[in-house]
Amino acid sequence: MMEKLFSGLCYTGAWTCLDEFNRIDIEVLSVIASQLRSIRNARLDEKTEFFFEEKFTKLVPTLGVFITMNPNYAGRTALPDNLKVLFRPVSMMVPEYTLIAEIMLYAEGF
Repeated sequence: MMEKLFSGLCYTGAWTCLDEFNRIDIEVLSVIASQLRSIRNARLDEKTEFFFEEKFTKLVPTLGVFITMNPNYAGRTALPDNLKVLFRPVSMMVPEYTLIAEIMLYAEGF
């Protein structure tokens, strides 16, 4: 299933965001890690076509894969190290709406 998704992304150069990625079973995460590493290596080598999961696949370099995780919920698996190195961590937090509104009003002269 993920092979088809990744092949389509490679072929079109599209972006995808995989939500709640750490809910996937560890065995599946291992397979996804090897697939993503194969794609990443092809991009680093600036290939336009590469051998992916037993067939040649076109590679458009604008391809992007992003993930979201909620690490504090029960039932979540930790990402294996070989998968962690393929993504850059970004933290998000709830914005302070009162402070944002105050700054916007000051900026408008109120």
